[in-house]
Amino acid sequence: MKKIIFISFASSLIFVSCKKEETKETATKVPQNSVDLGKELFEGKGNCVACHLVDQKVIGPSIQEIAKIYKDQKGNMIDFLKNDAKPIVDPSQYEVMKTNFTITKAMSDKELSAIETYIYSHSK
Repeated sequence: MKKIIFISFASSLIFVSCKKEETKETATKVPQNSVDLGKELFEGKGNCVACHLVDQKVIGPSIQEIAKIYKDQKGNMIDFLKNDAKPIVDPSQYEVMKTNFTITKAMSDKELSAIETYIYSHSK
């Protein structure tokens, strides 16, 4: 009887211990706001940083240029990232960008909104 109680108690401790570590680890990985989440997605999962830098054109236009044009023209960046709107910043690079729609179309509206917020955070 004592063995069964001990095994039950030990199993409970292991479960509780693992659960606390998981929560602690998850909490440190969650960005604090939309700009942070957008930056994380832009530089990570979205791989946008491979073609777009903050203040200079690489393959695609700079983040600052994208923010300015979308703001000035009241464009819908999220629709563009879903491939539901025509390009308004640099249409000549549209064919290059099309390869990334596989990634952005799989993102949630919250993720796309966070990327948009991150880009707009670089408005001048």
